[in-house]
Amino acid sequence: MKILRLALTRRWLGYLAVAIVFAIVCIGLSKWQVDRTNEARSANQLVQRNFDSTPTPLTDVLPSRTAFAANQEWKQVALRGEYLMKDQLLVRNRPLDGNPGFEVLTPLKLADGSVFVVDRGYVPTGNDQDAPDSVPAPAAGEVSVVVRLQKGEPTLDGRSAGSGQIATIHLPTVAKLVKLPTYTGAYGLMVSESPAAATRPVAEAAPTLDEGLHISYAIQWVLFGIMAFLGLAYAIRQEYRIRNADDPEERKKAAERERRKLAKPRSDAEIEDALLESSDSMADSR
Repeated sequence: MKILRLALTRRWLGYLAVAIVFAIVCIGLSKWQVDRTNEARSANQLVQRNFDSTPTPLTDVLPSRTAFAANQEWKQVALRGEYLMKDQLLVRNRPLDGNPGFEVLTPLKLADGSVFVVDRGYVPTGNDQDAPDSVPAPAAGEVSVVVRLQKGEPTLDGRSAGSGQIATIHLPTVAKLVKLPTYTGAYGLMVSESPAAATRPVAEAAPTLDEGLHISYAIQWVLFGIMAFLGLAYAIRQEYRIRNADDPEERKKAAERERRKLAKPRSDAEIEDALLESSDSMADSR
């Protein structure tokens, strides 16, 4: 019971409080990592469900120009209309495989006069200017297009863009530039078009289905919380042994620990260390 009295002193109770707070933080961080795993799992399931879905007419999926639900991301929709080349925009700072470039946004005017923004793909930055050397033109006239829905992006403070360019895919900004009724709830990543253009920008790659290492990190945070209490218990016991080194009972326990240590088979490393120490001692005696 002596060690319990030591553990209940004000100093060690303070350390216990710190360990409890640390453990609570670790549990919170572990839960956060579990939540991130669940988010990644849900995102992967959404991709698996929608990525190769049968294309659906746009108005069946988006009943209004502002409509869009999170579970519609990656869903394939079918469009028919005519590209507005004069209103085409380049989205800045869109790297692909580490190479700087742009995404090509080409508004598509539908039969009812409304406009849907199509992201036709990636083009690299030019060799001598902050713009592409060339941008593949879409097919002229009426086209049928299949796209995968994506949510529009927010604006970014302090980021500007030159003429014919925008900093982010902020659909209300695109609508102001087009000056026609434009869908602002979602835009589409182009999958295919018919008739197809002679060449097209580089298509968006399929997203990687990866849950990450969040579960491993969650387990690590729990172990860190447990280690705080184990470390505290070890420190209390060590202080108790030091304070009671002359106590007959503690001396008996220390002798027993030493006996078990000596009886334990030595590892190869310990044997090598002993031989080296012996060699050093012989050299010094000479």
